[in-house]
Amino acid sequence: MKFGGTSVADLNKMRNVVSKVSTEVRNGNNVIIVVSAMAGTTDNLINKIAEISSLYDAREYDSIVSSGENVSAGLLALLLQNEGINARSWQGWQIPVLTTDDHSNSRIKKINIQNLSEKFSSGMQVAVVAGFQGISNHLRITTLGRGGSDTTAVALAAAFQAKRCDIYTDVDGVFTTDPKITPNAQKLGKISYEEMLELASLGAKVLQTRSVELAMNYKVTLRVLNSFVEGSGTLVCDEESIMEKRIVSGITFSKDEAKLTLIGIKDKPGTAGLIFDCLSKENINVDMIIQNISEDGLTDVTFSCPTNQVEIAREALQRGKSGNTFNYSRLVEDKKVAKLSIVGIGMRSHSGVAQTMFKTLGQENINIKVISTSEIKISVLIDRKYLELAVQALHDAFELEKAPD
Repeated sequence: MKFGGTSVADLNKMRNVVSKVSTEVRNGNNVIIVVSAMAGTTDNLINKIAEISSLYDAREYDSIVSSGENVSAGLLALLLQNEGINARSWQGWQIPVLTTDDHSNSRIKKINIQNLSEKFSSGMQVAVVAGFQGISNHLRITTLGRGGSDTTAVALAAAFQAKRCDIYTDVDGVFTTDPKITPNAQKLGKISYEEMLELASLGAKVLQTRSVELAMNYKVTLRVLNSFVEGSGTLVCDEESIMEKRIVSGITFSKDEAKLTLIGIKDKPGTAGLIFDCLSKENINVDMIIQNISEDGLTDVTFSCPTNQVEIAREALQRGKSGNTFNYSRLVEDKKVAKLSIVGIGMRSHSGVAQTMFKTLGQENINIKVISTSEIKISVLIDRKYLELAVQALHDAFELEKAPD
């Protein structure tokens, strides 16, 4: 069971968690709970670090920002003990959760389950684990990046071959799209790992991408539930477990996108590689890419990236041009775009999905700037001001209000 920051935001909300955990204990289950920091705690700690310096020691950063989860785990363990439940808190290094040395964005290498297993064998009923953290080979505390508590929970479920991993959030499950934009958005009863991975990577914030990837690799069944409202939630599982495969399962979007176009590039082998190698060295998260047809030996290359990386990308490209690594006549930036995506495993066996998407957007006079596809996804860049209209129109066009729960 994993509980996010809103689920453990204060002692009253933690008591609600105790109620859910108590039910599992009464049913005879040993329970591992993974907790995030109390809502707002991590951001507050990051702000304090920023007040000291923008150039900080990443090792100390991890020591500081991981402390919020320790507080949540300790408080929840005390509340469980008050209910007569044999519970104790665990930090990442105590388990241990062994990670790489990449501070602030480490990856889990191995989880040693011996310590937890021995405690369960000797009577412990509930282990309350501080999520988001681990320990490196150099015995330094590490953190797993934003959403890392989801990854901790799935990794522990895989290590213990748990029946399932329940992820408690402040939403009822996974919806066909954002209900704040489309009121008739429907909760999905089941969704495949592949679909959830696409949705998470494209902007859906219900689950963290790495946690879904881990669940898919180790066949861990996930269930997304609301901490505050009773319900069945959404199961994230193998495609084979879904009897009725929808053509389109969901629509997601990202508003923080920018479109950059390099005009007047020499059209010769290796140029694109040099350009994107330059961007890669600055860790620019390039997404959609288009190269136009060559004319008079020159071509244009368009790509998208997060808006907060535009300045870094511009400077990197300018350095590449100044150093004669490659050349272009000018760079055109558009920071007023959004990425809109439809996702569904049914696309594999149905034709006409792209035609329906493009026709629907055309009927609303929404121009498509860039297109990107995969086996189960179609993404487009459009003007940000038309995003809500586009989401609503596509939701109606694919009749997602009829999605089975």
